[in-house]
Amino acid sequence: MSRRVRLVVNPSSGKGRALEQLPAVAGCLSDGGLELSIQLSRDFDEARAMVERAVADGVDVLAVMGGDGMMHLGVNTVAAAHRAGQNRTTLGVIPAGTGNDLCRGIGLDPTDALAAARVVAAGHTRQVDVTRIGDTFVGTVLATGFDALVNRRANEMVWPRGSSRYTLATLAELRVFSPLTYRLTLDGEVRRQRAMLVAVGNTGYYGGGMHICPQADPFDGWLDVTIIHPVGRFTLLRLLPEMFSGRFARDACVEQLRVREVRVEGPGLVGFGDGELIGAAPFTACLTPGILPIFVPAGA
Repeated sequence: MSRRVRLVVNPSSGKGRALEQLPAVAGCLSDGGLELSIQLSRDFDEARAMVERAVADGVDVLAVMGGDGMMHLGVNTVAAAHRAGQNRTTLGVIPAGTGNDLCRGIGLDPTDALAAARVVAAGHTRQVDVTRIGDTFVGTVLATGFDALVNRRANEMVWPRGSSRYTLATLAELRVFSPLTYRLTLDGEVRRQRAMLVAVGNTGYYGGGMHICPQADPFDGWLDVTIIHPVGRFTLLRLLPEMFSGRFARDACVEQLRVREVRVEGPGLVGFGDGELIGAAPFTACLTPGILPIFVPAGA
């Protein structure tokens, strides 16, 4: 019996790149012997309804194609179903946005939608960890400091589109930013401190390839926490380019920890997970091990 695949696409992702790549992706999935149906979403709410309907219909595979917003929808819908005991659907992720950090974090080429479709067709899956914050699941990184404020500022900008928006938002936020006050509870241990940011990673990447949690592994049963302690603006500006390689973590102002649960409290703190708004602090991020079945390259 062939596997039923529902492919939900954001056609505007990557400045229209998703729609351009869709015929090749669809052909790959169909040629792989999968029973394919395709739905194009017009906005985020419609995409959410589509992925929820796919899981409710009991499809074998929910494939989402687009940027990290689409991946976030897929992660939440499939993880929530498995948490509720509905274990039929496996998630496939096909990168076609500007960030593609979840794909990067599970070993997929974030620039190659066709290669990701081949991974789905090949059928190799693993159970990966996710971060749970209340009823929301996060596949990549929870940002809570300078990085979260940049994300919020970028989301409010109507121009430019694409990754350059985050560069401009970073420079604008840097002009007015000062260290934030945190009360962290790390596996029961309370710490009060000031920091530039506290990032909680299930996978290692956010912001279109920034390797903020270089040791994070979504298969290992741990959350990785990166803390950048208070530094001047010029030091933070120097560290930002090094975040793409992970070299920033060697700096004396950077602390890295591994936990299974972290509670974040503090005035003015806000959380973003997978680039989507989680809400204002306080919030608690808990590791949920092995809850999400997802297609990954063999050997990932």
